[in-house]
Amino acid sequence: MLNNRDEQALKATEERYGALCRSIARNILGNEQDAEECLNDALLRVWNTIPPANPDNYCAYLIVIVRNNAMDRYRAGKSEKRGRGQQPVALEELSALFPASDNVCSEVEQREMLSAVTDFLRKLPKKQRSLFIRRYWSFASYPELAAEFGMRENHVQVTLSRIRKKLLKYLREEGLL
Repeated sequence: MLNNRDEQALKATEERYGALCRSIARNILGNEQDAEECLNDALLRVWNTIPPANPDNYCAYLIVIVRNNAMDRYRAGKSEKRGRGQQPVALEELSALFPASDNVCSEVEQREMLSAVTDFLRKLPKKQRSLFIRRYWSFASYPELAAEFGMRENHVQVTLSRIRKKLLKYLREEGLL
């Protein structure tokens, strides 16, 4: 419907994916109003890019736009003053896997790393993969993850710690660290 510039397509998108998109943005920004603005910005971007863009996975396309919008807002400093701040905590947990360096990795190195992480995640059981992605892509909090996956918070933390250790070992075996 977006290819035909039908405004009902945006309404249908918001109805179908709005809650998921708001949740992702809210986890990054910690603020409902900012999350709503990210969703609106994403819908505008979708409207402006389809056509010519024709994504294979519309939901993933929309989520990436929302997440990028939220990350941009976060970097601009708006959420640090208001939000619950799951992003810094989640990124700190991953810092041992991806140490900071003074020079930026080349695009080839970044692609190799992304490919290796993707391969690693594909090998995980579905529940562990989903848990990892919800924490480090959507920045869900431990209480949210515990409720969503029917686990205790401590079990969520231990499981994620074990996955990070496995990922570190895998990246070392692949010669990427």
